[in-house]
Amino acid sequence: MATADWNPLGDVYYRKSEIYNMGWGEIDLAKFTVAAAPYGGPIALFRDESKTARVQVSIKPVVSIFTAAGKPISQMRWNSGNVVQFGWSCTEDLLCVQDDGVVLIYDLFLNFKRTFGMGQEAKEVKVLDCRIFNSFQGTGIAVLTSTYRMFIINSVDEPRIQRLAEVPGLQNVPSSWTILNIDRQSRALVAKGADLFLVDRGGQYQMQTPEVTMEFGAYIDMAVSFNNKYIALYTDTGVIWIGSSDLQKCYCEFTTQSPLKPQQLSWCGIGGVVAVWDKLMLVVGPDKDWIKFPFETAIHCCQEEDGLRIIGNYSHEFLSKVPQVTENIFKIGSMEPGAMLYEASREFQKGSQKADEYIRMIKDRLEIAVGQCIQAAGHEMEPDKQKVLLRAASFGKCFLTDYIPEPFVNMCQMLRVLCQVREHTIGIPLTYTQLEHLSMPVLIDRLVLRKRFYLAIRICQYLKIPDAEGASRILAHWACYKVQQKSENDEAIARAIAQKLGDTPGVSYSEIASQAVDCGRTDLAIRLLDFEPKAAEQVPLFNENAQGFSGFDKGDRKW
Repeated sequence: MATADWNPLGDVYYRKSEIYNMGWGEIDLAKFTVAAAPYGGPIALFRDESKTARVQVSIKPVVSIFTAAGKPISQMRWNSGNVVQFGWSCTEDLLCVQDDGVVLIYDLFLNFKRTFGMGQEAKEVKVLDCRIFNSFQGTGIAVLTSTYRMFIINSVDEPRIQRLAEVPGLQNVPSSWTILNIDRQSRALVAKGADLFLVDRGGQYQMQTPEVTMEFGAYIDMAVSFNNKYIALYTDTGVIWIGSSDLQKCYCEFTTQSPLKPQQLSWCGIGGVVAVWDKLMLVVGPDKDWIKFPFETAIHCCQEEDGLRIIGNYSHEFLSKVPQVTENIFKIGSMEPGAMLYEASREFQKGSQKADEYIRMIKDRLEIAVGQCIQAAGHEMEPDKQKVLLRAASFGKCFLTDYIPEPFVNMCQMLRVLCQVREHTIGIPLTYTQLEHLSMPVLIDRLVLRKRFYLAIRICQYLKIPDAEGASRILAHWACYKVQQKSENDEAIARAIAQKLGDTPGVSYSEIASQAVDCGRTDLAIRLLDFEPKAAEQVPLFNENAQGFSGFDKGDRKW
């Protein structure tokens, strides 16, 4: 039954469905610090073994990267300083913030990329706490030093350190704090007990007084929604205050009767606030309605644009609000056009004459019904549910003489791509809503980043993306990756690249050769330049690396 996993939360419904059985073996998340990237991104686990060892020994922590399906990507022993916080950038780089203010950036495969610092003061007095956030410029970092001063950058790609205004009278660690992005400016919302201060980089602060009717002593936790429009505050008396991020509107005050700070306070899309204690998850709606979900093991939550990913020891689930169009079709007793068309399609599959009766009931709204079934198919994660809805839409459009097929065709294409990247071997559980925001070119780039070159090329060919933007560009990335494989000899790599690329338009052998030179493989670069059809592209590289080619035997090859 389509509504079997629906849970009512006031006037709406939420559903929790399993995405993957985790393939990472026997892992207890309670012993790890977990960071999961949004948009179906990878999961980083950081285990400090020295804290769990019975005998205090100097053991360096281990950092492990997994796909969202729990498939191992990379692992390394941490050999740098003490990590205060780590998380993901919007380009899926791993950001590790140390207590000396140094930020180390690694790729998915834990290859070191670059580093920068959060300023001299952070280095000298040490960092106590950190927030990694999405800003209007990309991914930002804010740190709190032991002198209770805050420093912020809005982009890890162009780190420009700015000092935020000081909270008056702050002599201890704030009871809670977070970063808000309002009007293209990043500000810190800091709680000093029951007082809230909004501080900016211009040296200004504003005292905030949200309308809280229940008594409390301090705000001990905060969570900002994915779109930065809403905020949840948790008090030491167990009250969750839900309101607008400017704190001017209060939508709900909910008493959890638990003064303990949640292990995680998150948002599920923009509709519900989620609090997690040990193995219990509570979802609170804006009308004081709630749902309780028990778990057998520790969990970690990752906010998404349209829901919440719930990562456990053995499974990965997705909690989301049931879309209105899905509710219209599957809700019991619904008379919406999409619901009638869905029933008509089911009866037609049975060979029943009732199909004709349903179609007659919605003959004036048939185009709306087709559109509803197409939209609902996009919101389903399971291929079987997608198929029955698309089959209903296909059945309905047969009765429309002037139907424009583009929406149906586009949805079929997008769902086929989504089903491919959601496969357990790939492990990117994107939803259709997330893909619309992320865009197809970015998804293809993320596949290239994961070295999934073949799948990326097949998607480009399937969507008929021009070679210059698709297949040729991906092959060039593949070739640059290939020259970095030190386990293969130069002749084998050159032959493999030449066979794969041939005379593919838009691929420059000189650029690949330049990559080989950067890797210290000058002989491979020479072999690759033999395939460069443009002599003008060959000469500059030879000139720039004359010393590197000095040992080249001109008798072996012709220029």
